[in-house]
Amino acid sequence: MSLVQQCVLAGVSRSTIYSRQIPRLLDETDLLFSRLIDEEYTRHPFYGSRKMVVFLKKTGHIVNRKRAQRLMRQMGLAGMAPGPNTSRPHPEHKIYPYLLRGVLVVRPGQVWSTDITYIRLAHGFAYLVAIIDWYSRRVLSWRISNSMEAVFCVDCLEEALRIHGKPEIFNSDQGSQFTSEAFTDVLKREGVVISMDGRGRAFDNIFVERLWRSVKHEDVYLKDYATMGELMIGLAEYFSFYNGERPHQSLGQKTPDIVYRTAIGGGAVIVDKFPRVVEAPLVPLRSTGGASTIEERSKAKPGQRRPAVREVECTA
Repeated sequence: MSLVQQCVLAGVSRSTIYSRQIPRLLDETDLLFSRLIDEEYTRHPFYGSRKMVVFLKKTGHIVNRKRAQRLMRQMGLAGMAPGPNTSRPHPEHKIYPYLLRGVLVVRPGQVWSTDITYIRLAHGFAYLVAIIDWYSRRVLSWRISNSMEAVFCVDCLEEALRIHGKPEIFNSDQGSQFTSEAFTDVLKREGVVISMDGRGRAFDNIFVERLWRSVKHEDVYLKDYATMGELMIGLAEYFSFYNGERPHQSLGQKTPDIVYRTAIGGGAVIVDKFPRVVEAPLVPLRSTGGASTIEERSKAKPGQRRPAVREVECTA
């Protein structure tokens, strides 16, 4: 096969091959700062780059905000507090509304969700994606990768569907991996209803966030994995323990495997703190001087948080 054909299949330009670029070595100080930021973010997920700069200064490291932003961006971390561009989906990808606020999850397979987190290694880093069943908290499938490409997320989804069937609703954040056609087309093919977190609303997917906290504090930080191979073996052992042996307080001290198999003792709900407005008062519009109702404004953009009951009625 010619070099031109190889470049076309790999999706790279020929100049990249001809230049014979030397791989850039990882900066040891960046790895150290990434470790510290990752640990602090796990403890305080509402910390943004400004607070991380203050935290690093307290630990004896002077880091400017741009560097903290770059490291957090590489790890896919962002403070929970709403702010400009805290979550940037691909501009050409469709964003779906959040459907789960106030919905009672009463059986296994009713709702699945997914997310990606950063995993530190001794001389690098990796990304972990997992799919969890909301009712039982059971980890259905997982994958690791050294890049944030969508392919390892699609592989994880395909495995979960192949082994466990399909859910009624699948929830994710608005990351480009989950809004990509490669990912959403798999869900559409299976007839699964797609739900996505509101922008800047990490609590919409709180069960996966709790899983990440457990994985890091109970396994990753204790074992300090050095390579992708060690991480793969270690996570396989941990998720087997998490599903089959570790008692969960929210499940009445039962394990996810037992709750998933028996469909007894589980459940979940995202509390609806913003119930549907009975009367729709007029809200002045600053741009036109006119007025609109709150209900009309809730229809303005996809991806915004809105009453889940109304969304479920629309999909029925």
